[in-house]
Formats: sequence, structure tokens, C-alpha cells
Amino acid sequence: MNYESYTRVVSASRPGIVFTIRRMSVDRRADLTRRLLGQIQKIEFLEAGNDPREKLEAALLAAGVDREYLVWGLAEVSGVEVDGQSPTPEALAAAGPEDLCQEIVAAIKAECGLTEAERKN
Repeated sequence: MNYESYTRVVSASRPGIVFTIRRMSVDRRADLTRRLLGQIQKIEFLEAGNDPREKLEAALLAAGVDREYLVWGLAEVSGVEVDGQSPTPEALAAAGPEDLCQEIVAAIKAECGLTEAERKN
């Protein structure tokens, strides 16, 4: 048996783009949990409040969590350049097409086995 620790995904939103994401493993799950635990707990706390400023802060933190998923889970992307260069995950998050980033994050979260409610964070 040859286990592939990565999976390739053909973009549904951007024809011609293929991205490779990391599959979940014991070490990767522990690493991701360490990166996100405090942020996700704070998002849940802020979303429970009634203050619009707390809701805004929760949305900002959620965007940061999505960026963390992208940087953590994206191994490579082909078929797209950002400012004339093949993008790193960080460059894609900073200046790439938002719909593509959202699609990649959704694929990474699905690969992690998250439920729909968990994916929203």
C-alpha cells in the first residue's frame, strides 16, 4: 500500500487551477490544534455576546483562523500566478483571489473531517 499524505484538488471555481492539500495525520492534527485552539475558543465566546463590536472581533478572528488553515494545509497551487509569481500559501492569502482561497480553505477543513458548523469558524 502506498499512502499519499497529500491530495490534489481541481478547482471548481477557477478552471485550470489545481491545488494540493495536506491530509490529516496524528502530528498534523496536534500541530493544527495548537495553532487554533485559543483563537477558536475566543471566537465562540465573542459570538455568544450581543455587542456588535464583539461580533466584529469574532469575524476578524475567524478570518485569521481561515488564513491559518490555508497556510497550514496548502502544499502547492498550480495554474495561477499572483503578481507574476507562483504563489506560496502566504502570498495567496495576502494577495490571491478570495474565492479561490475560500475554496481551498473549505477543502482543507473537509480533509480535516470538520462538520459544517465547525467549518464556519
